Amino acid sequence: MGAWKLELFMQELPASEILDPKTSIPRLDIVDVVRGIAIAGVVLFHLVWDLAFLGVIPPGISVHPLWLLFGRLLAGTFMILVGVSLVLATAGGFRRQAFLRRLVVLIVAAVIISVVTRVIFPQNFVYFGILHAIAVASVVGVLVSRLSTSVIVGLGFATYALGFLWTSETFDPRWLAWTGFAASPPPSNDFVPFFPWIGLTLFGIAGTRIAFARNLVRYARPLHGHTARSLAWLGRHSLTIYLIHQPILLGLLIPIVNLTG
Repeated sequence: MGAWKLELFMQELPASEILDPKTSIPRLDIVDVVRGIAIAGVVLFHLVWDLAFLGVIPPGISVHPLWLLFGRLLAGTFMILVGVSLVLATAGGFRRQAFLRRLVVLIVAAVIISVVTRVIFPQNFVYFGILHAIAVASVVGVLVSRLSTSVIVGLGFATYALGFLWTSETFDPRWLAWTGFAASPPPSNDFVPFFPWIGLTLFGIAGTRIAFARNLVRYARPLHGHTARSLAWLGRHSLTIYLIHQPILLGLLIPIVNLTG
């Protein structure tokens, strides 16, 4: 996740804009809350990274294996939520214009991240990070949406395993490394390759279908309380938060470090 949806997918538009007006599928607050927890985790992850980058804390903290695992868990959560949200968003019928509008927003955001990090971190810029992965996973999710749940589960296992079992130096250049098959991918502050991460999105699609088929969503009660509402708000605005949190953090930390250093 490094220096890091679309129903969102990191969601900016409410599900109602993609759901067919005749659908009876309710908005699931728990999805927004989980997304909110994840984006809060991203802010915390980057705060620690920034503090290490500025020399406030030992650099080993931000690259400790357990801390990097925390970052991977956050990325995995967002990739699963792509699949979950896709099922919810298309439950009443696929609305192409709404989907394309959000996809364009996500692609533009991903390009911005690449351009900015190319300037700031030329050796480690983000050429295929979480936003790039979510955009591609969203398209793949739509393409497989007519397949049976069992087939999607099978594809999920196959793609997830393939990302770990096969690599080749042929895929080492950046324009191929995004596939996940690179033996030695170029360094990046945020690298979420297609394989194996797309497998998590497929699992999210299949799992949500199963939850609806078995009526497990009846346990998803509306959430109350300030904390839950705050987390849900974060989840509904996670793309905006993702894009602005680093400039805000660094904009606050750099002057403080300069004044106290």
